[in-house]
Amino acid sequence: MPVATKPHRVLCIEDEFFIGELYERALRKAGYEVTTVLNGTDGLQVAQTNRYDIVLLDLMVPGLTGIEILRSLRNPDISPGFKSKVIITTNLDQDDETKTEIEEQADGYIIKASITPKELVSFIDKLEL
Repeated sequence: MPVATKPHRVLCIEDEFFIGELYERALRKAGYEVTTVLNGTDGLQVAQTNRYDIVLLDLMVPGLTGIEILRSLRNPDISPGFKSKVIITTNLDQDDETKTEIEEQADGYIIKASITPKELVSFIDKLEL
């Protein structure tokens, strides 16, 4: 008899309720366990105190920005033991410095307007977890 595996856990830090709801529904339908947080301050706290396989992180959230959260999660002094994959989501073009930081610290980058919820699930399914 095969051993049952736990569903992968996703934290979605997204202030646009409708987008967060779309992502959450699609991911749950695909078998993921999803928690959605609407601001950066709560998002960082939830990411640091719970284990997630993936963090979907909008760059423009109230409280802390996505870049501030990414820096904190990747800093072992601030977030010791953090191992989740971080996927940046945005609709805005970024300056070169921000793009470089995302490339160096994030595990993926998604333009929200260019991807359907189904394509998001496919993207996440392909990550090595």
